[in-house]
Parts: sequence; structure tokens; C-alpha cells
Amino acid sequence: MKHIQWFPGHMTKAMRMMEDSVKLCDGVLVILDARAPAATYNKNLKKLFGNRPVLYVLNKSDLADEGRAKGFCALIERGGAYALPLCATDSSAAKRVGAKISSMLSEKHRKDEEKGMRRPDRLMVAGIPNTGKSTVINALSGAKRAITGDKAGVTRGKQWIRCAGFELLDTPGTMPPSFENQYLARHLAYIGCINDDILDFGDLSIELLGELSRLCPDKLAERYGISDFSAPLAMLEQLCKRRGFILRGGEFDYERGAKALVDDFRKGRIGSITLESPEEFENFGV
Repeated sequence: MKHIQWFPGHMTKAMRMMEDSVKLCDGVLVILDARAPAATYNKNLKKLFGNRPVLYVLNKSDLADEGRAKGFCALIERGGAYALPLCATDSSAAKRVGAKISSMLSEKHRKDEEKGMRRPDRLMVAGIPNTGKSTVINALSGAKRAITGDKAGVTRGKQWIRCAGFELLDTPGTMPPSFENQYLARHLAYIGCINDDILDFGDLSIELLGELSRLCPDKLAERYGISDFSAPLAMLEQLCKRRGFILRGGEFDYERGAKALVDDFRKGRIGSITLESPEEFENFGV
């Protein structure tokens, strides 16, 4: 598969803006995707946060494997940060995140009380593009104040958003300048965190089928009737046959099948799946 690389020019500007703006913040919310927590962790952001407390929100937990998501949360908390699996569209999302923020900033609240101060907490919201930062912000604010979308790179500027008891700074999604680990880069592509225009969906679907056949062959069998797992191309052909993606002359419509597979995965139609296991990333460096 072609080497994946995506770092638009505006992200360098965004990183500089975040470096300046974080000085105004008491803490940070980092939004990860619960289907690929390791892939959506941008270690370059950690340098910007300094000693500020960080809450890692594993968003889209409704599309992820519950056990693996909780395992990553435990791994993060062992490293000294805070973590929470979350479905931002769930009615309890705001309450759960608010409780974690209160716990995370309890020391700041104690010091404010000693000084007789009462000021709202200020938190930066950061993460990889398309992990659901704006959806989390809208859940916390109780209104659609941040722009949302299912394409990477929707948020380009910064904006302060008032919530009950705290203020959030929405920032653009930022990538690492290069992907040293192409295994994790593919995961970003699978879940829609990389601009689709630079991807070859044919190659991407072959890689995804290979991973899913090792991770959850039963889900592929149930969704697409796949029984032969000997090769990813054979699996894609079975998918095309099951879905009726056949061209004139009886040839398989591989392009349509590839895009359908990736779309099904992104929308959770194949099942609740987390591509990475906590055991793989014991040194997950949060």
C-alpha cells in the first residue's frame, strides 16, 4: 500500500496558536477515537500542555469494543492522566465529562477557594481531525456552537465556548508532521481522520479486510457472508457478490465494494470494533 502522509500547511499555524493559547488554560481535554486510541494520540501535543492536567476522552465508544476501550483508559490513568470512554451523542455525556473535569481540577478549585477567587475553569480541547472534538463541545455546551462534520479538517480556527461552570477553547485538529508507524496511519485512514482525497480505497480496503479477518472474522461472516479468509482479495470478491456489486460482463466492482466496506466500518455496521489492544501499547506515552 502507498505510504500515507497528510500534514496540511494550516496545521503548523494551528500548533503555534495552540502553544500560545494553552497558557490561558487550566487543563486540557484531548479527544481520541475509541476505535483507534493509539493511532489518534498525537504525542507532539503533549509537549504543548506542560504540567497542566489532561483528560483523555475516548470518543465514539458506541462504535468500539468496550473491553479494549476500558483497557486503554486504565493504561492512561496508570500514566498519571485522566481518561473516560464516551459517546458524545449520549444524553449522559455532559454530566460524565463534567464530573471528570471537576475531579481533575479539584486542586485548582481548592487554591481558588483559599484565595477567595471564583472564576470559571478554562480548558483547551485538542486532538486529531475528525475524532469528534466539536461534537463533544456541543454536548458540553448544550447547543450547536462548534462546527461538526464527518470529514477530516472541519475546524480551522479557534473559538471560546461557554459551558456551565467552565469555558472551552475549540482548536483545529492537528496531525504529527510525519507517520513513522504506517500500521497506525492506516488506522487513521480507516476511521476517517485523513483526507479521503489522498487515499486509494482499493488498497485501503484490502488492508482493512486483512486486519478484520484476524481480529473479528465472525463479524465479516455475519455482515458479508464471507467464508473464505485465505486472502483479502478473495474476501473483497465475496463482499461484492453478497452486495451485488457486479459490472457488465460479470466482473466484480472492486471500487464500489472497497468504498462500501470502509463506509460500513466507519459507521459501525460491521460491529463494535477497536483495532488496537492495550497489550500492544503498554508504553502508551500519555
